[in-house]
Amino acid sequence: MQALNSKAIEVTDLTVAYQETPVLWDIDLDVPPGVLLAIVGPNGAGKTTLIKAILGLVRPAAGNVLIYNKPYVTQRRIVGYVPQRGSVDWDFPTNVLDVVMMGRYGALGWIKRPKKRDRELALHALEKVGMENYTTRQISQLSGGQQQRIFLARALVQDATIYLMDEPFQGVDATTERAIVSLLQELRENGKTVVVVHHDLQTVTDYFDWVTLLNIRRIASGPVEDTFTTENLRETYGGRIAFIKNR
Repeated sequence: MQALNSKAIEVTDLTVAYQETPVLWDIDLDVPPGVLLAIVGPNGAGKTTLIKAILGLVRPAAGNVLIYNKPYVTQRRIVGYVPQRGSVDWDFPTNVLDVVMMGRYGALGWIKRPKKRDRELALHALEKVGMENYTTRQISQLSGGQQQRIFLARALVQDATIYLMDEPFQGVDATTERAIVSLLQELRENGKTVVVVHHDLQTVTDYFDWVTLLNIRRIASGPVEDTFTTENLRETYGGRIAFIKNR
C-alpha cells in the first residue's frame, strides 16, 4: 500500500541528451496518485523520451526519477508499460494469450511456470479489452487496433499501480479508441495512476483530468481545467497550432 500523500511519480532536474543535443531539459514533474494524465507537445518535444526516462530505458545526463519515493528499479513490479505499437516486432511467432501472459512474469519471475490462476487473469484481461476470442491467433494476423488491445491486456494482467502508455490511440479505429478511453478511466476510478503520451488536442478535455505540456522543457503541468489554456498551448507549440479551445 502506497502512502496517500506520496507522489506517484517525481521527476527532478531531468535532462536527457542524444549526441549532446538536449531532448529534455531540466524537467521537474510531480504526478499525484490516481490521475489520468496526458503528456502533449509537438513532434520532437521529448514525450516518448520522458516516458522512457521514467522507466529507466534511457540514461539521463542529469536528474532523478522516483516512483512513490523510491527508484524505479525497486518499484518496477508496480509499473505497467504500453509501448508505441510501431516499436514492436509483430512478426515474432507467438500468439495472443502468450503475449498477455508475459505481463505475469514480473510476479512469477522468469523461472516459475505460469499457473492456472495466471492463465485465468490473462483470459480476464483479454475479456476486458474485447479480445477473448483471439487467444490462439498469431499476433501478426491482428489489425492495428487489435494489437493495441493486446498490449493493454498485457499491462492489465500485471495489476500495476502506475501505467505508462505511449500513444495508445495511434492508428486505432474509433471503436477501439472509445474502448481504450473507457478502460483508462476505469483504471483511474480504481485508484490507478495513468500517464499517456497523447497527440490529439481536441480530446484532452474529454479524456483526461490532468495534463503536462512539454516542449523539451516542461511548459506547464496540472489539472486540465487550470493548465490546458490557450496561453500555455501557444507557448508549447510556438503559435503553430491548428486547434485551440476557447478557454
